[in-house]
Amino acid sequence: MSTGLIIALIVIAAVVVIIAAVMTLRARGPRRGPSLKRRFGPEYDRAVARHDGDAKAAERELTERVQRHGDLRERSLEPAQREQYEARWTAAQERFVDSPREAVAEADRLLAELAGARGFPDGGQYEEQLAALSVHHAHHVDGYRRVHRAAHLRAEDARDGGQGTEDMREAMVAARALFEELVKPARHGGGGRTGGRHDSERERAALNGGRKAPARGGHLPWAVNRRQAKES
Repeated sequence: MSTGLIIALIVIAAVVVIIAAVMTLRARGPRRGPSLKRRFGPEYDRAVARHDGDAKAAERELTERVQRHGDLRERSLEPAQREQYEARWTAAQERFVDSPREAVAEADRLLAELAGARGFPDGGQYEEQLAALSVHHAHHVDGYRRVHRAAHLRAEDARDGGQGTEDMREAMVAARALFEELVKPARHGGGGRTGGRHDSERERAALNGGRKAPARGGHLPWAVNRRQAKES
């Protein structure tokens, strides 16, 4: 075989490799957005909004989160730990009726401690902990964000006492989904929560002082709404 033919074959092989690499990159490129959107769900939309609609910038941020926290392995809780966290959540929920601000502050601390116990970054690094949680619990992490914001909202910053109490109640209800994800023994395919809508209704009733909440869309009554408004 002549030298010229060998060189020609090498060049052809190199060109084929380059074309294959380009085609692979093109095939992967368009799929990154949909893949990230499926993984992050509402967090994807939040990131896009934070970047003023720039989807590519949002995807770079989310990809970087996956690179930092994607390999994190969640630690299991001991049964005694799980019982302790569940008891604390129940106590915070019961406290809400008389002391909503103290209740959301305890819920915020509890989620931070629970996430740390499961192997996420320490609660003292709130933003980093939130980013890691968004990679592994994207569909529930906003509850933690809402309860953290409510816990750090000063009373004078609320528009009025009643609305502030309502916001805190909604934050507590939203935060429960992440609490349940973190406290359960193990993650199961698509199961997760077992009670669905009925669990949420029981949660609202407990935060409402034991009263059953009305159908969605109506105003949720509060047994101590007036007193809470004055105390907030």
